[in-house]
Amino acid sequence: MERDSMMKLSKERQEMFNEMVEFCMASGAIDQNLYIEYDVKRGLRDASGKGVLTGLTEISDVVGSKIVDGVKEPAEGNLYYQGYNVKDIIKAIGNRRFAFEEVTYLLMFGELPNKQQFENFCGILSDLQELSSDFVRDVLLHNPSVNVMNSLQKATLSLYSYDEDPEEISVSNVLRQCLQIIAKLPLMSVYGYHGYRHFSLNENLVIRNPIKEYSTAENILNMLRPDGKFTPLEAQVLDVALVLHAEHGGGNNSTFTTHVVTSTGTDTYSAMAASIASLKGPKHGGANLKVQKMFDDIKANVPDWSDKKALKVYLAKILDKAAFDNAGLVYGMGHAVYTESDPREVILKECTRKLAKEKGRMDEFDLYESVEKISAKLIAERRKLHKPVCANVDFYSGFMYSMLGIPEELFTPIFAIARVSGWSAHRLEELVNKGKIIRPAYKYVGTHKEVLAMDERFW
Repeated sequence: MERDSMMKLSKERQEMFNEMVEFCMASGAIDQNLYIEYDVKRGLRDASGKGVLTGLTEISDVVGSKIVDGVKEPAEGNLYYQGYNVKDIIKAIGNRRFAFEEVTYLLMFGELPNKQQFENFCGILSDLQELSSDFVRDVLLHNPSVNVMNSLQKATLSLYSYDEDPEEISVSNVLRQCLQIIAKLPLMSVYGYHGYRHFSLNENLVIRNPIKEYSTAENILNMLRPDGKFTPLEAQVLDVALVLHAEHGGGNNSTFTTHVVTSTGTDTYSAMAASIASLKGPKHGGANLKVQKMFDDIKANVPDWSDKKALKVYLAKILDKAAFDNAGLVYGMGHAVYTESDPREVILKECTRKLAKEKGRMDEFDLYESVEKISAKLIAERRKLHKPVCANVDFYSGFMYSMLGIPEELFTPIFAIARVSGWSAHRLEELVNKGKIIRPAYKYVGTHKEVLAMDERFW
């Protein structure tokens, strides 16, 4: 679909703009030594990389170390939702049914639901997932974005216009709004993708309605695929991925964004759109795409995936900034909190293994596992680290999504579909506790100047 650009400048104006860019670069540059002099906690982290304590939460706990004789030591990673270990939640549910809706209830209300509570909760979500044909046509299919995350932001903000009481921030009203967004986000994501494929890439447009009896994972696959068909394992694996991405403490960027924006007293739709914007970033929710591109590069340069020596040599080149994107990073390896293991990666890896067996792609799974093992040792050696380096949740998730036939354009939106449960819980927690507006400090390190008349400005 051709679009008229509203952002073009004449050649003369473009030259002026280029000059403005240079001014911007020069004006914005701060002496990096000043950050050390004033002990600035860049990224809200101290010198050791530990996050600065800015709030309290009961929603989840991220554990990556242990204290032995007063000394912090690496440990097996654990993730707790409202006090329950995620490993135990997934193990208890097993193959009997789907867990994401149950975990959403847990995050928002503090306890796992009984049978009646769960049925009522699923019924409410089912009733709220409906999107009008006008909304689908005018919001999701009209002027679709190349990046589906931008479509999600637009759609989430547009829900404001369909709400009879959008500004009220009482707990009851915000809970209603949050449940509505949780229910509608899967449809908005998949339909936004279909709109992009149809209007931007000239593909056939197929819009499938959700099935009320289906879980979120089942409905994503149902709405995404032209025939709506999927295997039980495919749906179960996607459900586990949603559970593992649903929440990860109050300090991750998008959840902290939820707290920051909520603390201003703004409406739910604005807060959630801001969190989606945060998650879109490649340093946050878009990380698994980087892993996928890295593996495409590895496959192109190491044709024999079973050749461990060749893999080690090429991974060393990546770390030496001589291969792939020259950033010196093996994407998907390492985490700010977890040391010996990321519990999400451990669980997701086993799900990916099962799916790879079903899809006949074990050779590719073995490649991922080899890169995981080799790069962990290489990174520790090259960086002279005194703690283990583990793969994080992004390492296998992209490969798993690709085996499910989920396009790359939906990798980060699926993260959003899951994480909105955590955002909702944190928004409600912020409102219930009536915290102050979040306002960290910035120190001015410029100079004070005298204002000159325009004809006296000779720079």
